[in-house]
Amino acid sequence: MKTIEWWRNKVRIIDQSKLPGKLNYLNLADIRQLWWAIRGLKVRGAPAIGIAAAFGVVLGMRNSHAKTHRQFNKELKQVIRYLKKARPTAVNLFWALERIQQKVLAHCGQGIPFLKKLILKEALKIMQEDMDACRQMARFGSKLIKNGDSLLTHCNAGALATADYGTALGVMYKAKRAGKRFKVYADETRPVLQGARLTAWELIRHKIDVTLICDNMAAQLMKEGKISKIFVGADRIAANGDAANKIGTYNLAVLANFHRIPFYVVAPVSTFDFSLKSGKDIPIEQRDPREVKEIFGQQIAPKNVKVYNPAFDVTPQHLISAIVTERGILGKPYKNSLKRLK
Repeated sequence: MKTIEWWRNKVRIIDQSKLPGKLNYLNLADIRQLWWAIRGLKVRGAPAIGIAAAFGVVLGMRNSHAKTHRQFNKELKQVIRYLKKARPTAVNLFWALERIQQKVLAHCGQGIPFLKKLILKEALKIMQEDMDACRQMARFGSKLIKNGDSLLTHCNAGALATADYGTALGVMYKAKRAGKRFKVYADETRPVLQGARLTAWELIRHKIDVTLICDNMAAQLMKEGKISKIFVGADRIAANGDAANKIGTYNLAVLANFHRIPFYVVAPVSTFDFSLKSGKDIPIEQRDPREVKEIFGQQIAPKNVKVYNPAFDVTPQHLISAIVTERGILGKPYKNSLKRLK
């Protein structure tokens, strides 16, 4: 199952807004279509957003009529500025755009046709690197899962959030391939229900024992001793180890700490933002109030009620037991272990 790919000169994605009812693919031919796909959560998950942004540069620049490098670079900056506005929290988006811009600048002596091919080549490379990173994270993280474990996850950090295996769910897929027996509880993840619509769907497809719960049931499960470990993804991790992830993740981390349950974050190196000292500096996306007041277009709250709808929260590093990356498992103190990634 390919969440995102370059297909017949278009960006082909699974339309995640239609899952689990329909497995529908979208073929995005221009940058505006791709921008709205990111903004509208048709493609989501930090690594997948980064890949989509890279392909967005391809779509935005392939028809450029620039005759000089100055004109080409001016158009490139405009395209990148536009794509940056799609979503503000997932740092992979900004990382991918910066990487492509630097690649073009490093080859500014080449012709315009060469630079256009270079952008596509780099976007494809970013996608392949994510595939490789997913497998490496899965290999390291799966060692944390034991026979008989009962795991909890939040939002969707699986194949639908990356180009391949997933982050937090990839760890589970690898553990299953190794013959380990375990079960998973998936938070529904209000208000957009990524856990109910996407994670449960993925785990069932992989024949993993999954039980769906409402977000407010996690504490009771922990109290009953039914949760062994928690695995989540991340959208941005600051230099001190503070991690931003889907809203509701911080709740789980606090509960896990109280119940003495290991809490693991699984994320590729591209998710780390070493320009930010702590999670206090991570920008948090505020989304449309209708996501809270409606479910699939059906109104469930008064039209005039005020809504607070942050898409993410930040889990302080002291609540995180370890961070799994493609370069290994990083432990505390994070100010030391994270230096390996720079």
